[in-house]
Amino acid sequence: MAIDSAYVQQMATQLATYEVQGTERRAQRNKTNYNAQLSSLTSLDSALKTFKSAVYGLKSNKASMLINSGTFSKPEQATATLDGKAAAGTYQFFVEQLASSHQLAFGQLRDGDVAAGGSLTLGQGDKSFTVDLSAADKSGDGTLSLAELSAAINSASDNTGVKSTLVRSNGEVTLVLNSEKSGEAQAISVAVSGNAALATAADNRQELSAARDARVRLGGEGGMLLQNASNTFENLMEGVNITFNQVHASGEQPLTFTVERDDEATQAKLKTFIDAYNALAGVIDGLTGSGGESGQRGALAGDSTVRTIDNSLSQLIRTSFDGKSLIDFGVSADRDGKLTLDAARFQKALAAEPEAFEKLFTGKDSLIDSLDKTVALYTNSGNGLLKARKDNLGTAIKRVEKQFDDIDRQYEQYYNRYLKQYTNLMQIQISMEQTGGMF
Repeated sequence: MAIDSAYVQQMATQLATYEVQGTERRAQRNKTNYNAQLSSLTSLDSALKTFKSAVYGLKSNKASMLINSGTFSKPEQATATLDGKAAAGTYQFFVEQLASSHQLAFGQLRDGDVAAGGSLTLGQGDKSFTVDLSAADKSGDGTLSLAELSAAINSASDNTGVKSTLVRSNGEVTLVLNSEKSGEAQAISVAVSGNAALATAADNRQELSAARDARVRLGGEGGMLLQNASNTFENLMEGVNITFNQVHASGEQPLTFTVERDDEATQAKLKTFIDAYNALAGVIDGLTGSGGESGQRGALAGDSTVRTIDNSLSQLIRTSFDGKSLIDFGVSADRDGKLTLDAARFQKALAAEPEAFEKLFTGKDSLIDSLDKTVALYTNSGNGLLKARKDNLGTAIKRVEKQFDDIDRQYEQYYNRYLKQYTNLMQIQISMEQTGGMF
């Protein structure tokens, strides 16, 4: 009678599996739990960063929560940008002159006219820079092409803001100097030393565009003069930048500009904040749900870190900043922690205290600043608390994976032991049967 190897292997497999199955199940549960927590913390980290970006964007670049609108009687004549500091009012502007950049053409110069020697000095206001004409001769032929001269001007390390351009027409090339900035103070001066041809061209240069300041009268044609190097008058009135585009003819009706607060747009911006908060609250609710008949238990249910985040944010939402809180402007939290807006109460409070609303969100150590700092404690990529938690879970998952390797080795040891034992047992059984057959 031969040993039934299939039976022996089957029994060894069953017994070895029985030996390790308890440890294996615990390891698998741990791995599933750790992976679920890691995935949930990653989702929470992403949601917090999205919230942080959306909320801080409300005040980035000195943005205001108060939205003001500005309208012109003739929109094609000017444009404006306003922030929350702009005061309501109506203004009239008469544009006498637009600002322009200085532009000079050296029409008599041709390639090879200028010898590679001497210097060219270009100035603007009290600043100037000098071009070494010998060093500008990159071809080494003893003369300067217009391209070499233009390149030397543009590449000067101390260039004050003069750019050279080559203009081509009917087969001829003309060197043109342009001031990068507009205004009278940016007029380009030209001085040549040790180069007769270039000096002659400079003396005969053509002014294509004069260096002019913008001249605008506030109050109409005979009003107060406003002068600026650019056509954009920054902070012309508190919180208002205006760019003028057209000149008025004498006797023409001035441009009327009206500033008004846009309460509907301000409410829409507040709604952006509310939506961002509620989106985050929804993510937290999903990750920490207790389960039951209505839903699945969240992977972070009962998690102390998430509970702390939720409580911190909820507390800030109810905190007063500069004497005012969200509730004062019609924003309250419902039983689920989501924010709701009472539009009528908001509009009434905004009309009464617009500056208080602005300070609540964008003042020093405001609601937005406080939320930003709180969220950063958890989302900082270097030392954030969520990063530490995720790193720890990653370590735990690696530890479990190593445990699976250990379980595989234990299984092999048990299998080999039982295989040997059952093989020996079968051999003894066969031997006994053979001995019994002799009697």
